Amino acid sequence: MRILLVAALVGTLSIRHHVEAFSLQMNAKPIGSSSDGIPPPFRAVAVAPPSTSSLLRFQPPPKSVLSLRLASTATDVLQTSPTLSETKQGTLGLLTFDLDDTLYPIDPVLNDANNVFVQKMAEYGYSINPQDIVEAGKRIRESAGKNGVAMSHTEVRLEAIRSEMERNMLEKKLAECAEDWATEVKDLTAPLKASAKKWAKSAVSETVVESIYSAWERERHHSAERHLYPEIITALQKIREEHPDVVIGAVTDGKANPMLMVFSLAPYFDFCMSWEDDAAGRTEFYKELGNVDGNADLQWIYKAAIEKGKEIADAKKELKKDVDMEDAPPVWIHVGDDLAYDVGGSASCGAKTILLDLDDEYHQTAKLRFPPYNNIPAWNTASNDEIANRKAMNDEAESMVDKRVSRLSMLPDAIAEILNNE
Repeated sequence: MRILLVAALVGTLSIRHHVEAFSLQMNAKPIGSSSDGIPPPFRAVAVAPPSTSSLLRFQPPPKSVLSLRLASTATDVLQTSPTLSETKQGTLGLLTFDLDDTLYPIDPVLNDANNVFVQKMAEYGYSINPQDIVEAGKRIRESAGKNGVAMSHTEVRLEAIRSEMERNMLEKKLAECAEDWATEVKDLTAPLKASAKKWAKSAVSETVVESIYSAWERERHHSAERHLYPEIITALQKIREEHPDVVIGAVTDGKANPMLMVFSLAPYFDFCMSWEDDAAGRTEFYKELGNVDGNADLQWIYKAAIEKGKEIADAKKELKKDVDMEDAPPVWIHVGDDLAYDVGGSASCGAKTILLDLDDEYHQTAKLRFPPYNNIPAWNTASNDEIANRKAMNDEAESMVDKRVSRLSMLPDAIAEILNNE
């Protein structure tokens, strides 16, 4: 009996020894692992900063002219999973594009639209040339003072149409009066001229103004489709194939809308956000942009785009039964040609950025508006102060460029490199 008890005790000790050894092996931590045994995250998309002194990827330089405002509130939309493995590739959740000089050259598009504008004006009996509308727009912004810089492109163009119609009608009315009085227009009395001016202003038909503007806007979209950069459709097709769940949107400061370009871009886009959709946000931004001591907030339109993209992404997930909750958190990438608006504005909200600094054959205009080129397009109505402030914003946004491409065919690879953290 005593021999049997001793044997049983020895067996128990042996089993305990093996269990403890196995437990030690299971609890051993590899070198470089975190305290919970989980490797650190692969990459941050828009992690909320621990303090106001650490905002996203961009640390603004010491106080300079018109620094970009980086608010931590925008980081609440896209958050990084703390359990994401370093080896897991990022998932493209949201891809947003600028439009003008990004998907097509804006110069020929505006020229075509302005020519249709002239033709439509002629149909109503008004004789002008394309540059007249541009000059009228400049005068309108200048006469509005500080509020002029906050006017949308649509507001300026509608007012310019109205202004040119009034000018034409006034000239005709004064000519008629001069003929009736058998004198020269310059010799007409001040009260008579004031009366004619009042009449011309009241005689303008808002229906005609809207009709002329609608014709201009339709041609703008048709011309954009005709002038699309050759590789853009192929690039969008490849992006859709490689990232079938991505939400693709447009963010623009004008009225262009790819959803209306039914013969080209519409099948590839899920939504469009225009700076003109939020009058209050646009007004505040442009007022700050026109003030050399201001602090222009570029985030409001991108916050709206993030929310719209998230809404569409959630709707897509509801329709899918096989959603993998272990997937990497979605990455947002913004693509555009403008350093200040596209790169600076989106990056401050958590986006990875691709700057389209395209070859000369693409005929982009943004970079040519600033030193050392100073080549301002004829259709541009921005003041010298606005251009100077934009240059300062461009300089600050340079450090926020993640990828720079010279041809649109390089776009899918640039997206892949960002997702692979290359």
